[in-house]
Amino acid sequence: MELKQLYEEMGISPMVLKYGQNIEKELKSRFEVIDETAEYNQMKVIQAMQKARISDVHFAATTGYGYNDLGRDALEDVYAYTFHGESALVRPQLISGTHALHVALSGNLRPGDELLSPVGKPYDTLEEVIGIRQSVGSLKEYGVIYRQVDLLADGSFDYDGIRQAINERTKLITIQRSKGYATRPTLSVDKIGQLISFVKAIKPDVICMVDNCYGEFVERQEPTDVGADMIVGSLIKNPGGGLAPIGGYIVGKQECIDRASYRLSAPGLGKEVGASLGLNQSFFQGLFLSPTVVAGALKGAVFAANVYERLGFSVVPDSTQSRHDIIQAVTFGTPKGVIAFCQGIQAAAPVDSFVTPEPWDMPGYDAPVIMAAGAFVQGSSIELSADAPIKPPYAVYFQGGLTWYHAKLGILKSLQNLLDQHIIHTLA
Repeated sequence: MELKQLYEEMGISPMVLKYGQNIEKELKSRFEVIDETAEYNQMKVIQAMQKARISDVHFAATTGYGYNDLGRDALEDVYAYTFHGESALVRPQLISGTHALHVALSGNLRPGDELLSPVGKPYDTLEEVIGIRQSVGSLKEYGVIYRQVDLLADGSFDYDGIRQAINERTKLITIQRSKGYATRPTLSVDKIGQLISFVKAIKPDVICMVDNCYGEFVERQEPTDVGADMIVGSLIKNPGGGLAPIGGYIVGKQECIDRASYRLSAPGLGKEVGASLGLNQSFFQGLFLSPTVVAGALKGAVFAANVYERLGFSVVPDSTQSRHDIIQAVTFGTPKGVIAFCQGIQAAAPVDSFVTPEPWDMPGYDAPVIMAAGAFVQGSSIELSADAPIKPPYAVYFQGGLTWYHAKLGILKSLQNLLDQHIIHTLA
């Protein structure tokens, strides 16, 4: 059976396939650059594993308190070496990126401290953590003050506003690398470094934390290489490589990680407890595969930008811009376009391809959200997925793909669905 026939049997018309193949041919040089970055990051991970002297003994399961969990401790050494931090907290007990961020924030902030975001409003699920939206147990309830400085119209930092906002109570600066549900540019590691240097020049003792979700291994450097005191992320995104079934990480300065660990477990216990429950092999192997997996996801994002920009849709980043996370935003301007795109992505999944996603009221969001993800791990957004809040400007956020070929299929299926529903009328 020829590849063209197989695509047809999976619902991709010859016209859509040809359109995609023509674009793919033009992206060869960009894909080569992505592969070079993946090779660099692969060597970095292998070097860290060798430095930590990883052996099969580190894959053994522990239960209960998890005292003397050799694998857990070695895994945290590997993360610290890979991301060039003094210490790391990498646990299945960190159940999501939002939870990891909450632990990092609440462990390092005290009543009366001020939390400042110099990059505007954070991702939706953090609004209730901080107390921007009323929620039981928020940082606001514990007396933590929150302020933000919005980005300028062109997406750059408002340095004058940041300078004025920093004061004697400012304890922690939170920097969200990725765009979240916004159509602003993702921050490069270089820009994050410039922002951290600016902040530290004003208040040297301020803690700079970076929400690193979706950004790991996209570039050769990480925020900890340019002055971040903590970076935080989820293992069911980039660093889990599609194998981690749960978990999150915090990497950075020893004292910051220690304080976070006392919040995760209990004062006096910290990192000494927490069983790995037989998950260590998946965590190690997922991190090992992550640079290659991220490369496939990046190729899918670049492909998506080119596919939809040529059809007249606004895309962020655009078809030529450099990449600093795996997310591709496409603005359709209507709920119908967003829903059709997500349903196309779902139809390309290896799991639950027969399910039709619809918008619903998800916890932590202020508008109905549609999520397409036929994933092996529930909610894993390093796997092929797309999601969007059903509110203006009606933009969808596409990410992931454990392989480039799956990401490619997903984009072609989304395009085919938009054509079949007459939202797009031609590929000319």
